[in-house]
Amino acid sequence: MMSFSNIYKKLSHNLLLSMVLLFTASCILGVFSLSFAAGTDAASINATEMYHSYFQNNWIIYLNILPCIWLCFTLWFATQCAALSFILTALPVMGLTIASWFKLLFRNDPLMCEDIFLIKEAGNMSSRYDIYLSPDMMEAILILFLIAFALALIARGKLPERIRVGGTLALLVCLVPMRGLYTDETLYSTKTDNSEQINPWSTTQTYLSKGFLYPFLYSIQSAVDTPPMGYHAQQTANILAEYTDTDIPEHQKVDIIGIMLEAYADFSVYDQIEFEADPYEEYHKLEQEGISGNLLTNIFAGGTIDTERCFLTGYCNLGSFRSPTNSYARYFAEQGYTVTGSHPSYKWFYNRENINANLGFEDYKFLDNYYNRLTDSDTAAMDRILFPELVRLHEQAKKESDKPYFSFSVTYQGHGPYGAEENFYNTNYVKPGVYKPSSENILNNYFGSIADTDLHLKEFFDHYRASEDPVIIVMFGDHKPWLGDNSTVYAELGIDLAIDESEEGFRNYYGTRYLIWANDAAKQALGKDFQGEGRDIGPYFLMDALFRECGWQGPAYMQAVRKCSDTVPVMSVCGLYMQNGELVSTLTKENAHLVSQFRQLEYYERKNFHGALSANP
Repeated sequence: MMSFSNIYKKLSHNLLLSMVLLFTASCILGVFSLSFAAGTDAASINATEMYHSYFQNNWIIYLNILPCIWLCFTLWFATQCAALSFILTALPVMGLTIASWFKLLFRNDPLMCEDIFLIKEAGNMSSRYDIYLSPDMMEAILILFLIAFALALIARGKLPERIRVGGTLALLVCLVPMRGLYTDETLYSTKTDNSEQINPWSTTQTYLSKGFLYPFLYSIQSAVDTPPMGYHAQQTANILAEYTDTDIPEHQKVDIIGIMLEAYADFSVYDQIEFEADPYEEYHKLEQEGISGNLLTNIFAGGTIDTERCFLTGYCNLGSFRSPTNSYARYFAEQGYTVTGSHPSYKWFYNRENINANLGFEDYKFLDNYYNRLTDSDTAAMDRILFPELVRLHEQAKKESDKPYFSFSVTYQGHGPYGAEENFYNTNYVKPGVYKPSSENILNNYFGSIADTDLHLKEFFDHYRASEDPVIIVMFGDHKPWLGDNSTVYAELGIDLAIDESEEGFRNYYGTRYLIWANDAAKQALGKDFQGEGRDIGPYFLMDALFRECGWQGPAYMQAVRKCSDTVPVMSVCGLYMQNGELVSTLTKENAHLVSQFRQLEYYERKNFHGALSANP
């Protein structure tokens, strides 16, 4: 009979057994990662139910476990030590998974690949919180340690040298098809769809619904922020160094209230629409009192945050803003302003809770942390609540501090869809019988929302007309509204949306309006009348337009890109530009140089934060 030591030696050096044990250990590691992937009831989801939901989708299981198997076996082929390969795999897998768990706990934001490069910021954040290992984490770590110990004892099989080297190379070559798996947009959006328990508008919840390792690896592509052609950091720094941040004169520090109206667009410009009631009456009066113009955005019927963040930063090409970033909000804070704002819907919507802090907002009020006490809605507070509250918050801030005031708020009212089955407002804003019943309902519901917004805008502006505080209001629409799937109502209205075929189509697709309005006290403080027709501009140049009207020079970045704003005020994502008042696809040599310089300056400004991290909440 064979002795125990001989049996042990034979089994522990059995190559097939070692491979089976390492494969099993890799799968267990992947399951442990999934068990912490959803955090601890983070982002308004049940973490336990989310964990169980992963096992209802084979793609989610496969894509979260595959990286563990691949790394374990690649390291095993390279080192011929199963225990070591498992440990070297478990450390980054569980380390990143637990880091994401804590980030969800503290910031309601999962760990993404880009965050790996923010070690300094992560250290600053972690020092503010109580970092601990939960009992579940300690139990998982103990089990993984025991697995590693077991592998050291009974998974000691070794490969012939030639097979070992060939296998290592073969596994490295496997990175090519694996890259395709982890960058496939269709796979991410459809085959791994697990949206029954989440709100698909929440980027955080969408991420969590797919586990951790898979969405983390998918996020690698967004972590690569490619510099523009011809970019040279030092040369760009030298250009920026020719300008200096210019302070706002103390006696001119008027209060600034910015408001972006959800899906607010002026359809009265289309002669073919026959209105029974005018939903824009009050807005048109405001335009006569201020400076108004066309805002040509980068988006249509969605993507609200593009217009929003273009305005706040002066960038046309936006980054992810997952770390403290230079912005005009920060400039106002540096000038001694209170910097705040509101969005009366969920704080996770477009991750505003974290990104607005990274843009320099000292405080931001959402449905979750403020407006839910003012409304019965579990979705959002409408304009009848928002506008009076913006006034009250402003007055409260002025009573508590003599600091000037900058706020930027984003409305929710106006968000589509608008309902095709019935007219919720019981008012015919468009002439009855002209359009299909479903289209008529969509139009009446959209214009009904517009008319209600106008009613509350009147009350809002009436307050500031009478106010002795110098106040400027900057208001604009973020994009054209959704009007039927595949823009069917636009087609029925005869509104051309062919952006590549005509300037009319381009303007119809991307165009909204902006308004810069000042009360009498602000006009007196600045010595300006604030009236007239404004230029056609992109949202990235709207803050510059405000500063020009106020007579302010602004921060160095704003000054450096001002010449581009003068000559090429619109740089669309579709590759078209406004040059000399005309839509073109090819710029003059001089203007092409200015646009190229703008791209380099915005990239440099995005990548080189020069503010104080302590200013970030």
